[in-house]
Amino acid sequence: MTKSYFQGLLSAAAIASSLLGLSFSPASANSDEDLLTQIKNRGTILIGLEATYPPFNYQDESGELVGFEVDVAKALAQRLGVNAEFVPTKWDGMLAGLETERFDIITNQVTITEDRQKKYDFTQPYTVSGIQVITRSDKQNDFNTPADLAGKYVGVGLGSNYEEWLSKNVPAAEVSTYDDNATKLQDLLVGRLDAFLNDRLAATYLLENSGGKVVAAGEPFDKQRMGVALRKGNETLLLALNKGLDELRADGTLTAISQKWFQLDATK
Repeated sequence: MTKSYFQGLLSAAAIASSLLGLSFSPASANSDEDLLTQIKNRGTILIGLEATYPPFNYQDESGELVGFEVDVAKALAQRLGVNAEFVPTKWDGMLAGLETERFDIITNQVTITEDRQKKYDFTQPYTVSGIQVITRSDKQNDFNTPADLAGKYVGVGLGSNYEEWLSKNVPAAEVSTYDDNATKLQDLLVGRLDAFLNDRLAATYLLENSGGKVVAAGEPFDKQRMGVALRKGNETLLLALNKGLDELRADGTLTAISQKWFQLDATK
């Protein structure tokens, strides 16, 4: 990729604005039919994602929506016999968008937690990851364990499970929330943050494209599993999605997609 990661982040707001203008059909057009039947009749499955979260889902230089989860979602849609239609949405409105039926499912590295499982259904995990501390190169040795975040200014995504994790495990951290990655990164570089938390897989991509300005500190922690999120009460769709993931895992497609984007198998 010739376009730098930092350029991509700084243009994220413009990208999101243009993508949010995409049109889409209501996710639930006929309440008398189950959701899977509606999807098949419609010929498309509506999928919520950020579209500004490389390498999971983002626009490349040509404006095409690409990424690990874009490929997974397209492969799943193919197993259902329909097309994938993406509905770009900011993360802090993602779960609300699912509830209000703006889309049928979410593929956006949604961590499966007990609290979320009370409100939403999840497929089997298609990504296994962890939390990584990201900081400036001059502070790399300041963060050897999560406990070292205490008393430090730490950035997290607004409404993310990282915010919840810090409140439970490192309550002494000074937490700042962000609804975009570009501002969070900029605040780290200028010293308003000591560190921020990110998915270890996204962190790998960030470090490879940062020119040495930011580094990973310590080992990833708090193993996390991510699944496709959907509204409760749609058992036939849940079964079909899990069947699709089983097939993609069995024929090697899921591993191949992971290897393409991460050079490792992050699916188990």
